[in-house]
Amino acid sequence: MSAAKDLARFVVSASPSEKARGVMAQSLYDWMACGMAGASEPVARIMRAQAMADGGTAQATLFGGGHVPARAAALANGTVSHALDYDDTHFAHIGHLSVGVLPAAMACEPETGAAVLDAACIGFEVATRVGLWLGRAHYQAGFHQTATAGAFGATAAVARLRGLDVGQVAHALGLAATRAAGLKSQFGTMGKPMNAGLAAECGVICADLAGRGFVSNPEALDGPQGFGPTHAGEAQAMAWDGLGDIWKMAEVSHKLHACCHGLHAMIEALSALDASPERVERVEIATHPRWLSVCNQPAPDTGLGAKFSYAHVAGMVLHGWNTADIGNFSDTCAQDAALVAFRDKVCVRADDGLTETASRVTLILADGGRLEGHHDLMAAQDPAQKWQALRRKGRALIGAPEVQLWDAVQAGKAPDLDALSELMLGQVEL
Repeated sequence: MSAAKDLARFVVSASPSEKARGVMAQSLYDWMACGMAGASEPVARIMRAQAMADGGTAQATLFGGGHVPARAAALANGTVSHALDYDDTHFAHIGHLSVGVLPAAMACEPETGAAVLDAACIGFEVATRVGLWLGRAHYQAGFHQTATAGAFGATAAVARLRGLDVGQVAHALGLAATRAAGLKSQFGTMGKPMNAGLAAECGVICADLAGRGFVSNPEALDGPQGFGPTHAGEAQAMAWDGLGDIWKMAEVSHKLHACCHGLHAMIEALSALDASPERVERVEIATHPRWLSVCNQPAPDTGLGAKFSYAHVAGMVLHGWNTADIGNFSDTCAQDAALVAFRDKVCVRADDGLTETASRVTLILADGGRLEGHHDLMAAQDPAQKWQALRRKGRALIGAPEVQLWDAVQAGKAPDLDALSELMLGQVEL
């Protein structure tokens, strides 16, 4: 069995489910909002300036203004949309999907919004399946699935939009195996968001070369000395189960709070409890063990640190801070006297009986009462309620243009690509 050949057949023939398309519309909206909001970040200005300085055929739009070749737009827009680290996550894939796949798809001058949704669904699914196949060992070894598995997803999306046949898609995926790259050692630097851009750029280059007749080794994903064997892949065969029938990409989780995704289940659980901070004597938080080494900073003194602190964010929720507003995660917030004092009331413990997407909270009240809450990010959510939450986030990120974004994404059953392009152009000047 060749994973690349099976994936190639899927890329050419798959028809996404209606649920998958609905989730993808939400991801497109979310990705656009993150990209528009991130266009003024320092890394965004650098990437855009580099792309404009390189020049070339004006094929695709940049967040913040300008038209450049497709591969340059994919690299820049992937980086820009991940600059705030507020984009979607897939917990089983162990990475971000939109920022690798959508910049590649949008850079390819697609003819219709419906084609973008289908190609992106296919790209998401390929990235998810490859991420599952590589497994946690790949991530623990230091590779960033957003960039590595994401490169295969981006390649699949572009190949679908370009109309490549099965053989060409297999060669494109084989070529992606020799280009996919991205390290966790870049976390905390501008290199982290560029990992997403690298995936998107890889997709455009590999699919376009294969479309021109470029020949690679189609076994380069899972064959001898292939990507998996040389990159600490676990070769989880179950990752391919149900390909084409079960759309695992639909399990993508959209960030609704401007902090580490490991804190989101706690935030939702606490938000459902009715208690003023003055009434709270103690906060007990149970979470999956993996998060204790990721987002359990006990005493952050910067806004960035606050994004990775159960103790601080629990206080923010109970004191009424809007955790969807990225501006609230500032140094001022991290040093707020009331929040700093409240941290001493918070106890965090590991519970390996919880999934990575769940959290349990208990409030011990001053009068002896107790309030308990539980939330799992994978719990089924009404699509209308999900859209309401995403729109609140969108308004917090980009303000008034959110209405135009909503109208563009909701244009019939397919997004208005011209309107989306105009929104990408209008945010920042060099």
